[in-house]
Amino acid sequence: MTIDPNTRAHLLTEQVNVNSANLDRLNTLELVDLFNREDRNTLDAIAGARQELAQAIDIIADSLRQGGRLFYIGAGTSGRLGVLDAAECPPTFCTPPELVQGILAGGVGALIKSSEGLEDIASDGAQAMVEHQIGPHDVVVGITAGGTTPYVHGAIESAKQRGAKTIFIACVPTNQVASIADIDIRLPVGPEILSGSTRLKSGTVTKMALNILSTGTMVKLGKVYGNRMVDVAVTNTKLLDRALQIIQDLTQLERDAASELLEASNRSVKVALLMHWHQIDRSTAEAILAQHHGQLRSAVDSL
Repeated sequence: MTIDPNTRAHLLTEQVNVNSANLDRLNTLELVDLFNREDRNTLDAIAGARQELAQAIDIIADSLRQGGRLFYIGAGTSGRLGVLDAAECPPTFCTPPELVQGILAGGVGALIKSSEGLEDIASDGAQAMVEHQIGPHDVVVGITAGGTTPYVHGAIESAKQRGAKTIFIACVPTNQVASIADIDIRLPVGPEILSGSTRLKSGTVTKMALNILSTGTMVKLGKVYGNRMVDVAVTNTKLLDRALQIIQDLTQLERDAASELLEASNRSVKVALLMHWHQIDRSTAEAILAQHHGQLRSAVDSL
């Protein structure tokens, strides 16, 4: 995808914010207050995309139920945010690392060292779809604040050709940059306080959108009971404490008893809860959960 420099200059994300015209003359408190006022636009942008976000959650959840995977792809800040969201799914929801993946132009090295020039190569984005063997059950989310990143457009086009569902996230309106994705999520937060620095409001609203997509999907997949992360991976002291607190809150057990129950369940909060509530052994609880595709709510209601 080739963007004329004159067109790029008129993108919403590249325009000058009149509210911060005297940015370098503000005192520190005024500077903080300006950020606070401008960041309120992120909430309005999310509200404006509520229908598209809901549609995306349903499509992603349905695809993952069928054995598919979720991929975020982007360059620069957008790509790094995708990698971050993907990396947080295994500890939060006990998902296998391959279920949700982030693809960043420039690879792992670009996480800590800028390689923004790679975003201009559409064929690299397309090749990433080939390398990850994207197929009909997968979902590919292209993230590009300004909407123009060739790397992302190349990936979306290739993913569609391979039969995958596609989602596009950008912070510019559709009349400035079009997309061929199945779901088009637009999050216009207006010009940045520091003109063109899309790691600011655009980055914030993108993180918010990804939070909604991944968490909403995991709720649909039964990774949550009430508002508790009952599929938490108990891999360190903090997560052990969280797992025990969930069990204590939902069973009224003391910590020692909750710890014994958690160990007896092979450190699975869902299995532990089912064992306690219905006085069954681990293998029985695991079998019941399997019958209900890991949905604790459904498993509890069936007994």
